Amino acid sequence: MTAHLEVKALLVAAVASGQGKTTVTAALARKLAKQGKRVRVFKCGPDFIDPMLLERASGAPVRSLDLWMVGRELCRSQLAQAAVEADVILIEGVMGLYDGAPSSADLSREFGVPVMAVIDASAMAQTAGALVHGLRDYGPVEMAGVVANRVASEGHARMVAASLRDIPLFATLPRQAKSLPERHLGLVLPGEVSDIDDLLDNLADQLVFDEAAWNSLRPVRIEIPDAAAMVQAPLLAGLTIAVARDPAFMFLYPANLDTLRQLGATLAFFSPLADEAIPVEAGAVYLPGGYPELHAQALSQAAAWQASIRTAHAAGVPIVAECGGMMALADTLADQSGAVWPMAGLLQGTVAMQPRLAGLGSQGLPTAQGVLRGHTFHYSKLETVLEPAAHTIKHPSTVPGEAWYRVGSLAASYFHAYFPSNPAAVAALFSRSEP
Repeated sequence: MTAHLEVKALLVAAVASGQGKTTVTAALARKLAKQGKRVRVFKCGPDFIDPMLLERASGAPVRSLDLWMVGRELCRSQLAQAAVEADVILIEGVMGLYDGAPSSADLSREFGVPVMAVIDASAMAQTAGALVHGLRDYGPVEMAGVVANRVASEGHARMVAASLRDIPLFATLPRQAKSLPERHLGLVLPGEVSDIDDLLDNLADQLVFDEAAWNSLRPVRIEIPDAAAMVQAPLLAGLTIAVARDPAFMFLYPANLDTLRQLGATLAFFSPLADEAIPVEAGAVYLPGGYPELHAQALSQAAAWQASIRTAHAAGVPIVAECGGMMALADTLADQSGAVWPMAGLLQGTVAMQPRLAGLGSQGLPTAQGVLRGHTFHYSKLETVLEPAAHTIKHPSTVPGEAWYRVGSLAASYFHAYFPSNPAAVAALFSRSEP
């Protein structure tokens, strides 16, 4: 008989982006945490910024769930671990409930997690019922209830509740005088908002919560996977990997660091933005994505950092640079104002910010060890005469995606890899044996 755990769990979804999923999930997580409940939050699909806010709201690490990029078994393993540690699991969906392949609805059905629909009620009343019933029945999905966002008054809330018929109005949240600030890649990082905890506490306090509806939620049964199947061979034993981590290089999956450690590597963090050189003991370097365009002047003047990455490259040290990490290794970077700044110059070419998205979506990189899955999301473009060593493959269309460049020991691309999807390929990238 398969072992399982039971825990209250909800997938917070909506009809589209912009309805307030992140705000509601953060408010709900903070409210439950303030009530003394242990809360674990997950984010559907590829995302770096929302999880930072949700981690701040819940007080616990936030991981990714995605049936394609993460895979069913690792999703199941992460949910099972959360069920051991928490009283409540919240999963923030991505885009609209049925958008994407796989979608948030697919995840809900795969693990039997009921949906909590967030609706922007600011410009509707009774039509809310038609919208939510359509969301429930189209799939269908199990609909636990509704959170009405941007509600004008108690009377407005009563009209919305009456329209829902057999679906409970779980909570309401009024229109906010002060919203969470955003920039071109999404929300501003929580550490940059001085009153972020006050904002989160205020959201939690304003979330009018139906305790009876909460108490009526059924527990979700989560199967406990075979732990032995998840054990990873230590292919990077004895290797120290220098990982850039500061406000210019913050976009990485926590699971990527877990995978490197499980492969046997020791991680040494450093800050290019603070002009710190690569740690001398490092046998490989990982430059994740982030916001180098916001810190281009400081990076251009970071002489010790630039000298150390050039020295490492000349010595054949494996360097893996993703998106923002790649941008910092080009010849120049033009920021949003158009100012051009010299970068480290390991990758021949120039990078410039664009007013519109230049790349978005799930992708996989073919390797000798199989496909390494991940995603892309960027507003800049690289102009280079270099020929790509490979291209990623877009999911689910299978058309060519991002260019993958190899310059000596440097592997660079706009592609953000999700390391647990293929640890053997990751080990090869960070090893000198990689051709």
